[in-house]
Amino acid sequence: MVQVGVVATPATAEPTRPTPSVPGLLIAVAVAAVATGLGTLVPVVGGPVFGILLGALAAAVVPGLRAERWTPGYAVASKPVLQSSIVVLGTGLSLHQVLTVGGGSLPVLLGTLAVALGGAWLLGRWLGVRGDTRTLIGVGTGICGASAIAATTAVLKPKQADVAYALGTIFTFNIAAVLLFPPLGHLLGLSPHAFGLWAGTAINDTSSVVAASFAYGGDAGAHGIVVKLTRTLTLIPIVIVLALLKARREARRAGPGSTVAAMPWRRIVPLFLLGFLAAAALNSLGVIPASWHPALSALGAFLITTALAGIGLSLRLADMRRAGARPLLLGGLLWLAVAATSLGLQALTGTL
Repeated sequence: MVQVGVVATPATAEPTRPTPSVPGLLIAVAVAAVATGLGTLVPVVGGPVFGILLGALAAAVVPGLRAERWTPGYAVASKPVLQSSIVVLGTGLSLHQVLTVGGGSLPVLLGTLAVALGGAWLLGRWLGVRGDTRTLIGVGTGICGASAIAATTAVLKPKQADVAYALGTIFTFNIAAVLLFPPLGHLLGLSPHAFGLWAGTAINDTSSVVAASFAYGGDAGAHGIVVKLTRTLTLIPIVIVLALLKARREARRAGPGSTVAAMPWRRIVPLFLLGFLAAAALNSLGVIPASWHPALSALGAFLITTALAGIGLSLRLADMRRAGARPLLLGGLLWLAVAATSLGLQALTGTL
């Protein structure tokens, strides 16, 4: 029988103190601040990209940043801060906009999402890219780049190297899309609405969609943003399904007596996803003043940059080198497939 009581400790022994997370978190915040400034100067790249790049570079150049005392803070940045960023980003969603304007984009949106997720599975198997790296690249390509990878990371808890490689792959083709989509759109003679739909369904990150759409001219920018917000909503069911699949795998590993039903509901429906949905609903009801949106958008962007800085600081470049070039090839093929599918579906549905 186990008894609970006070255990005597020798006078010479010192109690074990938990390693504080504040110092490492402050380092991640400092890196994110620099990355945000660079992202403002070079918006094509963006703060999140600079965040993970500067974090990884700092950890490689300054060996002391890899010390054990900093890692709890990096972990806080890459998980709780990451989850908070997803909730804050939900305040930028308007369900009314999604129903009125975004509804017309659903055939193209769902088609490109199916191509991204299905292509990641098929091409990933063919290229030998398996596990979490394949899932992260597929979700990032199909939904909303860094935000989708962040939400998926919070559920799957993959290796930091997998996250970093997926982010690097996604952002590589984000930059290419910002540079190539506007001239290609003019070459194809796309209307502003058609280009906004193309950008909103085929470019991964929100910042890159905004950059490419507004560069195109007309009302392509506004149209692209609404399509992008609609696309972001698919993050909720996709991540819930991934959480459910992960719970089932863990139940099988635990033994024949374990079932998904025995697992806490928070393992299947993470709290941050409910917060994300609640934030979007509050914004749709007008509870969140419009004057708050710029500040909340900036806060969400800074939080996700902080999270990615924490991941970058935790990264070991040797892990990325071991990943090889195949994930990059997978991301490139998916990007081309999604872009072509978007144009094809627009032609079929008469929205081109």
